[in-house]
Amino acid sequence: MTTATLAPARAGTGADDTRIGVAGTLRHIGALTRRNLMRIKADPESMFDAVLMPIVFTLLFVYVFGGAIAGGQDSYIQRLIPGLLGQTGMTLALAVGTGLNSDFQTGVMDRFRTLPIGRASVLLSKLAAESLRALLSSAILLSFAFVLGFEVKTGVLEVLATVGLSLVFGMSIVWISMLLGMALRSPQAVQGVSMLVLMPMQFGSSIFAPTDTMPGWLQTFTEVNPLSQLADASRALLNGEGAVAHPVMVVLIWSAVSTAIFAPLAVARFRKRT
Repeated sequence: MTTATLAPARAGTGADDTRIGVAGTLRHIGALTRRNLMRIKADPESMFDAVLMPIVFTLLFVYVFGGAIAGGQDSYIQRLIPGLLGQTGMTLALAVGTGLNSDFQTGVMDRFRTLPIGRASVLLSKLAAESLRALLSSAILLSFAFVLGFEVKTGVLEVLATVGLSLVFGMSIVWISMLLGMALRSPQAVQGVSMLVLMPMQFGSSIFAPTDTMPGWLQTFTEVNPLSQLADASRALLNGEGAVAHPVMVVLIWSAVSTAIFAPLAVARFRKRT
């Protein structure tokens, strides 16, 4: 990326987002998103989580726990895949903070500080690149699930709606992850805290097992856990069973509120650090 791709501003001083304008900000986001994708191309191992994680999770839970939880793999895969599709965006999103923290540690952000770009453009470009990774991961998960016998009992529009809902939820988590990446001191700390957030939300939800067998206090947690609502919405959209409107609305409201709170905090923290 060269300064020729950036909006006019005096190099070495940074730039204010309001002075750059919408067109300049979009141009910067596009250039930085391309940079992020080129980094993935140069380091394909960084895509292992997006490519392999859906396959590993599917094989592990369908063939290890499917018989015990649902009485058979065929019925369990119909329950599991919509839930996994819902959590894909969140799982990948939590890794963004680790990468952002590494960028500060390795001096990448020092270079951005000298360029005439809006501060929000750096974070929005990471959001855009992560959206593409999440879409790829969702496509791999669905393709592998079809091979194992998963059936969509509704239609193409419902599949697209499920992927879109997962993407909206995951991108709201990206802002939380980026804030953690700038607030904590090391990539290891960011990864540790992210796992502390991810594990209870994943397994304290309706993704992997019915919640009616859980203790009362855990059932209460699963009811307010947005991942449970996302899993229920995904099952309703793909399997055609259960209510759709309520869980979809809960996920959308939760995502909007989360973004409204953490996006400004992340941008403000980024401006303070740069």
